[in-house]
Amino acid sequence: MGSSAKQETQAKSRLIVRLGVFLASHHILFSVICCFVGILALLLLPSLAKNTYLSENALIPGSANPLFSTEDAIEANRFMKGIEAAAGDSIAGIDMAKFIAQQIQDLGAEVCYHKFLPHSKRFHPLKFFTSMSNDMAIQPNGTDTNFGLNTIGIIRAPRGDGKEAIVLVTPYNSQRVHSNELLSLSLGFSVFSLLSRAAWLSKDIVWLSADSQFGEYAAVSAWLNQYHNPVFLSHSVILDAKIYGADHIYDDNTEKAFKRAGTMSAALIFKVGETRRYGDRDSVTMYAEASNGQMPNLDLLNVVHYLAVHRQGFRVNIAAFSSLLSSAWLRVIAEFYHTLGTVLRKINPDWKFDIAVPDYVEGTANLANSMYNQALGVPTGSHGAFRDYQVDAVSLEFSPTFNIRNENAKSLFLLRGGRLVEGVVRSVNNLLEKFHQSFFLYFLTAPSKFISVGVYMIPFALLLAPLPIVAAALADGSKTIENLAEKSKDDSQANDSAEFLQTKGGSWKWLQAAKVLFVIQLWAVLVSLLPYYITLIPDATPMQSAVIWAMLSIVILIALYAMFGSPYSAGVEWKLLKATMITSISIGLGLMSIINFATAQLGALIVIPMCLFSRPLKACSGMNLLPRAVLLASNITLAVLGFPPAALLIMKGLSKGSWTVGVGDFWVWMEFLWVWSSATYLYLFLVHLPCWLLCIHVLLHPCCQSESKMKQE
Repeated sequence: MGSSAKQETQAKSRLIVRLGVFLASHHILFSVICCFVGILALLLLPSLAKNTYLSENALIPGSANPLFSTEDAIEANRFMKGIEAAAGDSIAGIDMAKFIAQQIQDLGAEVCYHKFLPHSKRFHPLKFFTSMSNDMAIQPNGTDTNFGLNTIGIIRAPRGDGKEAIVLVTPYNSQRVHSNELLSLSLGFSVFSLLSRAAWLSKDIVWLSADSQFGEYAAVSAWLNQYHNPVFLSHSVILDAKIYGADHIYDDNTEKAFKRAGTMSAALIFKVGETRRYGDRDSVTMYAEASNGQMPNLDLLNVVHYLAVHRQGFRVNIAAFSSLLSSAWLRVIAEFYHTLGTVLRKINPDWKFDIAVPDYVEGTANLANSMYNQALGVPTGSHGAFRDYQVDAVSLEFSPTFNIRNENAKSLFLLRGGRLVEGVVRSVNNLLEKFHQSFFLYFLTAPSKFISVGVYMIPFALLLAPLPIVAAALADGSKTIENLAEKSKDDSQANDSAEFLQTKGGSWKWLQAAKVLFVIQLWAVLVSLLPYYITLIPDATPMQSAVIWAMLSIVILIALYAMFGSPYSAGVEWKLLKATMITSISIGLGLMSIINFATAQLGALIVIPMCLFSRPLKACSGMNLLPRAVLLASNITLAVLGFPPAALLIMKGLSKGSWTVGVGDFWVWMEFLWVWSSATYLYLFLVHLPCWLLCIHVLLHPCCQSESKMKQE
């Protein structure tokens, strides 16, 4: 009995081995199928999107009648006229801040100011491993008058214990305030005034009037940094003294101490955008993407969408790639999937893939924008500063269709907007714990449709599946060549022991390939650190900086090859070099999928086909004309598309519709990534760039003819 059980176990293990050997022997066909199906699955995602739903029952949006009334809208109009007068007489925005603080005090709420300086944009490697809020600010020199000033109002909840808070943010530019920003402040003050009289509050309310002269994100991030990381009084007093004119904002009724509420449950950032000249009703655009692909809990977006559409009659939008909305090839794909879905639904009614063509095109444009913003790793609004502290937040931008001077339409807009914000606050106020029920990892294809992590991982898994199989096949092919070389050396009875060890010991060749990978990774690390020194060059234009960066990168690569040897001088076989490249990209994409899945997904679309189908150009000399031409064209095309500046051109063309790019644009793009501490910068230089260089080495490999002779023997 024991021997028969052992034989069955061995038979099962041999089946797995045979399956692996079969896939390795057909690795080219397996790679083509997996890549093709992976791309088809990615294009199928808009058809697989589900309708959003509320997972947390305690939210119950719209369950209570709104208290925001026409009297609150009248109060908002009164506030707008007062702050408009204060803005005309304001010096450096101080009079506006004083007016807002006085209005908050008249409500009986607590008020304080927060002064901050702009953040430095200089490149520093440690920024990628610290929080965005910990960026060093520009140090004051004793005469700085250009500082930001936030005004904060706090309502203590009558039914709370002060341990939780809800944050409302309305940004405005104190230096060049516009009418739509004044309307945003009026809306924020009217909601804050209503909440100061609410007896049902169980969480504190914090209203932040963010001075966005240095950017909306900078104002909110500086306040959050002070909120969560208190500064000692001695340092605070020194900093206040160095900002010229900062102390002039205080009066006898305003305390200098920075005030705080409880732990933040959620945050809502809202502002009024420019008036649209088209559309039949007012709209609200939601922005949810935070740094490095982070997203707020989906329940928060669902609450906003439900209240905006079903209660206040707003049209809810999300950002989309406008160039894809009019794409002809995308419409062809949509018609193909629609026809395929119709056929499949006739076979099985449960297979609902027959999405309408306009819905598919719009969903794909929204999905591409959502995936691009997450992959970029840069927040789409000041809500991203809250996600750095694990606070769920969303930005709302109202787009009215009326003229700001139309008092009746403006009052109606304030009424609907105020009720929307009140409804969101009511829902969050009902929570007994933080958002945790719904999804944190998802893509949006519409304001009310999403793709969960369990669905959008399938294309990524299909693209990654051939990598270990191809690496194993290349290693097996290298061992076959080694055995042939050993046999030929035995036949010729060569007595050179050094050459014998080099051909017989496969581990030595793997060490040579690993050495090449180490040198290229070292080069990539040095290239990624070069901007730290290039930014020290005074008055350098983006084009000059990009050229200096490229020249120094080439010089460093030549120097490293002179010290450690190039892949060709080391005599590394192209198969081992390609297997090493595939192993490296497998590890890199796997790690990046944990940090930012969208970056890994888009990177896999570019890098994996380039890695799998790369082959020395000289190895194609023995092929027929047509296969040789196809292989050469595909290798060169994939290598060009895999070059980071070419990827920049593609992303710029899809997002903005502009297919022209300059030399300096690449520097501007990289500067944009490192200013926001985006992990995409690290991916491009520590994963993507080394893989591309290894691919170039494989394409240009001399491909000694001895290998082909050994195979013939």
